[in-house]
Amino acid sequence: MKKIKLMNKIATVGTDIFDRAIYEVSDTVENPDAIMVRSAALHDMEMPESLMAIARCGAGVNNIPVEKCTEQGIVVFNTPGANANGVKELAVCALVLAARDVVGGIEWVKTLAGTADIAKTVEKGKGAYVGTELVGKKLGVIGLGAIGGMVANAANALGMTVVGCDPFITPAAAWSLAPTIKQAASYEEIFRTCDYISLHVPATPQTKNMINEKTLAMMKDGVRIINLARADLVCAADIKRALLEKKVARYVTDFPTDETVGAEGIINIPHLGASTVESEDHCAVMAARQLDEYLTNGNIKNSVNFPNVSIPHTTSTRVCVMHKNVPNTLSQITAAFASVNVNIENMANASKGEISYTIIETNEKVGEDVIAAITAVESVTRVICY
Repeated sequence: MKKIKLMNKIATVGTDIFDRAIYEVSDTVENPDAIMVRSAALHDMEMPESLMAIARCGAGVNNIPVEKCTEQGIVVFNTPGANANGVKELAVCALVLAARDVVGGIEWVKTLAGTADIAKTVEKGKGAYVGTELVGKKLGVIGLGAIGGMVANAANALGMTVVGCDPFITPAAAWSLAPTIKQAASYEEIFRTCDYISLHVPATPQTKNMINEKTLAMMKDGVRIINLARADLVCAADIKRALLEKKVARYVTDFPTDETVGAEGIINIPHLGASTVESEDHCAVMAARQLDEYLTNGNIKNSVNFPNVSIPHTTSTRVCVMHKNVPNTLSQITAAFASVNVNIENMANASKGEISYTIIETNEKVGEDVIAAITAVESVTRVICY
């Protein structure tokens, strides 16, 4: 019986994918083979030896100790694109909130409760909340992955002039963009020319505080910034200063912090980007299918720390090896099979930086001596037999 531990409430449409004749799925299982998680922090968790995989029902993996998992041969999956539509729709809302002081106006109307002739008062006071329209304004989208691309297309349909920048854009993502969306030569071009800027990149050491005093100084006066990606992309102290100086007209973020809550000109959304029934269902289903495929066949898709490797399981035995991407490792692994005259029928291998993953199939019995010989290879991290 394989065990799946739930670290958060996961949509049942996802957990129902696991055949209960094969899987035990709950938030109380001990020594799990896999974990499903949404926002729960796992950095202080002691990873059991039984753990083979962690599936994050969402795109970001900041709450998972990815490096530690890699060292222990634990595959970390995410679900890119599963919540993209939900975030895109919130981004459209954020653009409107950045353009017009809808939030301020609503809060002002609340103060009128109990006063006489509210309709008349509203007509007199609404001028304090006049905003601008999105049509004809220039939006710069930084990051054109599943979410960024959808935001760019949606803004284009609203009549905005859209430019995007993504040094790592895939051909599929590029083809999905509306033909009128232009490519910016650099982030700096977006900073210097756009009325609105929307961030859709992961939080990494390279992107941390990418919006800072220096980059803010490049921007047009009155720029409006949308951040539905991660709090760390924007230096809170610098954005607050820019708001006070009217360099930035408004900042909308889906990641409230002690520094941003209550600050003038900042709209703090309570991390609602993927908080739709549909998004949670899509993420749960994708995560569950990826876990089931890995736990059943050793195939990897959408891992953040191991390469994608997948081949049909057509033989009686499959051996999957996690190892460092160094010379002679594959030859040592295949030599372990050859030493006992076990013929390899199929094999697939791929690398991701310093990490490699190899699937080997055979129709012959693979004894403990072969597994032990592979495990003994210095560059091998983990061996799993299916």
